[in-house]
Amino acid sequence: MSYRISVARAASLAALSVALLASPAAAEEGAGDPLTDIIVVTGTPERVTVDDIDPQEQPIVAPDAAGLVARSPGAALIDNGALSGQVQYRGSFGDRVLVRVNGQRFGSGGPNWMDPPLHYAPMVLVDHIELDRGVSPVSKGPGEAGGINAVLKQVGFASSATATPTADMGALYRSVDDSYAMGGIAGIASDTWRFGAMAAWEEGNDYRFPGGRAGSTSFERLTLGAHAGFRTGPGELSVEYRRQETGPTGNPPFAMDIIYFNGDFLRLGAKLDLSDRLTLESHLGHVAIRHLMDNNTLRPAPANLRATFAEADTTTADIALSLESGMGTLTLGGDLELGSKQVRITDPTNASFFLTSLNRVASDRYGAFLQWRGALGPVEAELGARVDQHGIRAAAPELGSAVPMGPRMLATAFAASDRDWSDSSYDLTARLWADLGAVRPRLTIARKTRAPSPLERFSWLPTEASAGLADGNIYVGNPNLKIEKMWVFEAGVDVETDSFYARPTVFYRRVDDFVQGVPFDSTPGVVNTTVEMVAAMNGDPTPLIWANVDAELYGVDMDFGAKLMGPLRMDGVASYTRGKRRDIADNLYRIAPPNIRLGLTYEGQGWSVTAEGQGVAKQGKVSASNGEAPSGGYVLANLYAGLDVMDGVRLDAGVENLFDKYYEEHLAGYNRVMGSDVPLGSRMPGTGRSGFVRVRVKY
Repeated sequence: MSYRISVARAASLAALSVALLASPAAAEEGAGDPLTDIIVVTGTPERVTVDDIDPQEQPIVAPDAAGLVARSPGAALIDNGALSGQVQYRGSFGDRVLVRVNGQRFGSGGPNWMDPPLHYAPMVLVDHIELDRGVSPVSKGPGEAGGINAVLKQVGFASSATATPTADMGALYRSVDDSYAMGGIAGIASDTWRFGAMAAWEEGNDYRFPGGRAGSTSFERLTLGAHAGFRTGPGELSVEYRRQETGPTGNPPFAMDIIYFNGDFLRLGAKLDLSDRLTLESHLGHVAIRHLMDNNTLRPAPANLRATFAEADTTTADIALSLESGMGTLTLGGDLELGSKQVRITDPTNASFFLTSLNRVASDRYGAFLQWRGALGPVEAELGARVDQHGIRAAAPELGSAVPMGPRMLATAFAASDRDWSDSSYDLTARLWADLGAVRPRLTIARKTRAPSPLERFSWLPTEASAGLADGNIYVGNPNLKIEKMWVFEAGVDVETDSFYARPTVFYRRVDDFVQGVPFDSTPGVVNTTVEMVAAMNGDPTPLIWANVDAELYGVDMDFGAKLMGPLRMDGVASYTRGKRRDIADNLYRIAPPNIRLGLTYEGQGWSVTAEGQGVAKQGKVSASNGEAPSGGYVLANLYAGLDVMDGVRLDAGVENLFDKYYEEHLAGYNRVMGSDVPLGSRMPGTGRSGFVRVRVKY
């Protein structure tokens, strides 16, 4: 294996500091795409010019796939629980980042994003993760900051007419929370048909940290599914179904824990080659999620018991016609996304106490796009434009007879207000690059948009539902919100030689009408409105209202590496993001601090050992208007090893946080669980020293 191939794989976002043992053919196929990075877990995706690695050799053994993506340049983890992590990318998070599973978009089932999209991508079942660098193509839908697609394992078509069985199984154990996971896929296929089934089970206890255990951090999750495909002549059909049942799972940064998330995922696909140059592709999907959370099953019961039931349904459809010519590929398409949400807050001890903070909220989006990818002389380009029509409608709230007067007054006012909103948006992207051998300059200019969510617009009741901020603040919706508009400017260069690689990127993002929580009125702390009265009853007399502000994000990030001597090499990732308000003198809320990760790997024949260090700076540039607390810096050390036991069998082991250092991540939420070893109201600490072992069997 040449070192140049190893570097091509190591240059993938999220690969750094780990031995890269994927096949040379896969590396050569995926060595050059400046727009998309593929984080390969198993198998080789049939794509041209992309970076790829094998995260089965990654140190990420936690159940949350967000932790793997967070190792990428510009990315960070918002850790709200073992199964509730979000990815922040260059300062943007939540639905500003276009996140999909198997290419399918869907709405979170919980109003507080206890189930962000990657909640539905168990690591033991993930095949690879696609990460769009900078911005996502318009053909994938609206979304401001990059794009993430977690592709689950599937049985592919075989290379001959003979039916061939296949399987890909894995299991792991992690000591810090005595957790384990096992699962995989099995199936049979020929060159014209395929069938596969998947299953996974994960379970873990409260995690340890230097000083004790973090209460209410246990988790459990079951995933079952099946998929099939058929192709003949110029056509191909596919169908997939998954059922995911998340059991009682703790979320100490939130006021409640997960009791269950039950989700059903269905997607149909069709592809037809109309000619040698003309291809038609379409998908139809539906996701139904049912959710219950409460504040007494996994944590000590407070004086006021609450149980919240939530429902979310999402129907999606898309169609695209692609024409290839000597000038490139032109794609014309359209898509739609129809959603509905319902949130009902109850008191388990009083059947007369209930209210719908979101009642039969319907949202719809209809979009059309045009995208071209090809060459403009020596410059390669991807140019795109899309337009979307958005709409949200909410029914009047429903309340029980035991609901107090304050919420009743707010419900009456909301019922009398305009609960029907619609608007349109347009996105433009231009991504340019030139292949100059060992050097490849890149440039991105884009206008991206985001429509405020139903929660931000129509949550009439002041609650802690904040789409995953988990900061203890109480928020209330704002029906007058405008669509966010982000202008993106990025410049970078990819440098790769036989002994060195580096991919630095400088970026600037200017956002008009950025949606953020701001003080409800000009006299915060003075309870002189019904909203503040209700918020004070819930423990916070200074509620925030979602509002449009002006903001900017800028910074630099890169991955890099070098061959040192013989089988010894170094890989690294560094990220710096700065977020500021433009309308007032303040910082943006919850921006990851500067950080760097360095790994030293010794790679033998079929085995490797990696020593890794991670340094995170303090974050003092915090939002004063949101009462954000600063955080301190820290340094962690990790040690990993991997061994190819035999053909198709891989064994990995390691120790994370080798010196059992106490640390707190800036983006971590604050503990809300009484009786935990974590003080009430303190930032959740990071995990302590943890050993892990992982095995994969594939044939």
